[in-house]
Amino acid sequence: MLAVIAVLTWGLSRVGGVGGWPDYADWSSDLVRPVNWLMWLIGDTNEAQFYKSSLGGVGLTVGVVVAAMLLKSKPTAAGFPVAYGTRLLGWILAAAWLSLVLANILWQWTINDTFLWQPTFVTFVSVPAAIILIYGRGWKKAVTAAVLGALLTTPISILVVDFICAPLALPNVVGNVTGMWAGGLIAFVLCRALPWMNLPTPAPDDPEDGPRPPVGDYRTPKWLVRRALADFTEPQFYGNEWASLGLLTGAILEFCLNPSSPMYGSGQLPAVLMAQFIAAVVGILVFRKQWEDKGYYPTFIPIVSVAPAVVLTFGTSPLVITVAGVLGALVAPPLGAWLSKALPPDFHPFIAYVMSMTISVAVLVPLLKLIPGFGVS
Repeated sequence: MLAVIAVLTWGLSRVGGVGGWPDYADWSSDLVRPVNWLMWLIGDTNEAQFYKSSLGGVGLTVGVVVAAMLLKSKPTAAGFPVAYGTRLLGWILAAAWLSLVLANILWQWTINDTFLWQPTFVTFVSVPAAIILIYGRGWKKAVTAAVLGALLTTPISILVVDFICAPLALPNVVGNVTGMWAGGLIAFVLCRALPWMNLPTPAPDDPEDGPRPPVGDYRTPKWLVRRALADFTEPQFYGNEWASLGLLTGAILEFCLNPSSPMYGSGQLPAVLMAQFIAAVVGILVFRKQWEDKGYYPTFIPIVSVAPAVVLTFGTSPLVITVAGVLGALVAPPLGAWLSKALPPDFHPFIAYVMSMTISVAVLVPLLKLIPGFGVS
């Protein structure tokens, strides 16, 4: 699998772009234009994966719809149950999208000549969906989740990125995910005090409770490939192969149209994809026993943290790509699983998972900088 992906990403890196799509620097520098604002907003839906691709966002949405339709009409073809089979996908989408729009309205003004980018995306992959998964359905809960996400996660992330990560030369992902876990802790404490935020009985399933395919499936190459794909959309709380295929197809299509559009115009999408797949496959192979025993394990963590952060920091050499994937896969998931044990049952474990991202990247990137010649092609 990794050999095939290596060949495909190598070929992708040779694509010069067929044209017809603007550079990231062009469309992101004038967010007053409605089209550019919309591209930024849709790009936010997959910025957790570092793609910042509007076509990736469209593909992600189409993939989620396909997964939801198949789950109803043909469950055997639906892959891992989208949103963990909780039947809360509609409420997750409503809360996350409402929060994302609100966050951009409230905080997009912080993008200026000094700070050319801000993490307006963080609420889409954190507090709103997590609150819905713990507290269940209902417009009061969805609106509350959306408001808490926009008011807490986004400003905390902006402050950490601008005034801690930038001065200390830490990857921005450290600030992004710090806002997620800090905002998540505050939000779930506040939910305890809000009279309309009552826990359902029985509580809806969360990632710790599913999905659980037959035990024998864990030992097949088919299951590994499916799980590796599904891990790409765990940050959005979808965890589904169709959603991931839509996301990857859209991001790759945008790269083929213009390599200077996705991933902030860096042109490093192929290298990041390779590192992410290494992280996914190695993590699932190493922690397959945990998947068997518990039905879930946070192997997705390095896909959206260590792997892309190391590549963007040190470059696209084969050594960097391999180290980014393998090191992230070995370190981040067990740390996230261990931290989740300290959370009370009415706090979603995503808080621990993103805290693991903060610690892993903040420690590993500076350590790798101490290695003479690391990253030099």
